[in-house]
Amino acid sequence: MAGTAAAAGAAGLAALCRRRGEADIAGCTALVTGGSRGLGLLIARELGRRGCRVLVAARGADALDAAVADLRGEGVDARGLVCDLARDAEVTALAARIRDEYGGVDVLVNNAGVIRVGPAAAMSEDDVAQALDTMFWGPFRLTRALLPGLRERRGRVVTITSIGGRISVPHLLPYSCAKFAQVALSRGLDAETAGSGVRFTTVVPGLMRTGSHLGIEVTGSTRAEYTWFAAAAGMPVLSMDAERAARAIVAAALRGRRHLVLTPAARAALIADGISPGLVQAALRTTARLLPHGQSPAVRTGAQARRQTGVFLRALTRLNDRAARRFNQVPAQRGGAAGAGGPRGREG
Repeated sequence: MAGTAAAAGAAGLAALCRRRGEADIAGCTALVTGGSRGLGLLIARELGRRGCRVLVAARGADALDAAVADLRGEGVDARGLVCDLARDAEVTALAARIRDEYGGVDVLVNNAGVIRVGPAAAMSEDDVAQALDTMFWGPFRLTRALLPGLRERRGRVVTITSIGGRISVPHLLPYSCAKFAQVALSRGLDAETAGSGVRFTTVVPGLMRTGSHLGIEVTGSTRAEYTWFAAAAGMPVLSMDAERAARAIVAAALRGRRHLVLTPAARAALIADGISPGLVQAALRTTARLLPHGQSPAVRTGAQARRQTGVFLRALTRLNDRAARRFNQVPAQRGGAAGAGGPRGREG
């Protein structure tokens, strides 16, 4: 009887999904970049709960092992693949391994990202290059390499961009430049692959409580930069619960939605920019004047800068601190001075 009830429940769930127009991905294979922590880990978990075999790619082997253990603990068929998307050779090797060992993927989620916070005057060309390598060139090369197989499988490509990819946010210039390029990549490929069977979903999130405030990098006035970013990223009204965001992203992709904006604040910002871009730009100029103006080349991770803050800020970031512990957010450790080619603060 229990088996009959379970079967009936499964059939009912399948029928509900069909009514919602969501594709059945049970038995499919998905690749999530930046999948070892934060939003990427949660998207991998959601795909796995829907019966997908999930490949998670990330730079750090330790964090990757922890993520795979987390996913398997949830009953997900998960495998970890070490890859730095900023390195062309590693992206090529990753795509070849996926084709050889798994026969390709049905779902590709371009999620990996890096965040450095500070005034443009304190940023180096290397900072911009690193952001573009990770959030534009890496997804470009990986998507292009896997696209023939995605066509054969009539697969789906989900690209996690940002409100910073539609409105350039002060003190996040490398990030915004890379995210603007990523939006163009996702929407451009969607247009140019029309009729191929591949569906592209461009996700434009606003602030989410993923715990990434501990893994960012801050420069200029490091304590002050961390303070404004961490306070905004964890604000209950402005930011969104990351688990709810992951569910919305996967559902949108499986329904074949082409574009998804997350958080009311992000939707309002885009509407305002469409109606009066000059007014929005004036607000951004005012914001930039209010932000810190230090130009020190010193670089700290968010976790390091947090040690210099007080009880009040920690109260404001309590929800995001909790998310960091739950979503495998291990602060990036930097090896070298500002501008060196070491690991960058991680998004997700």
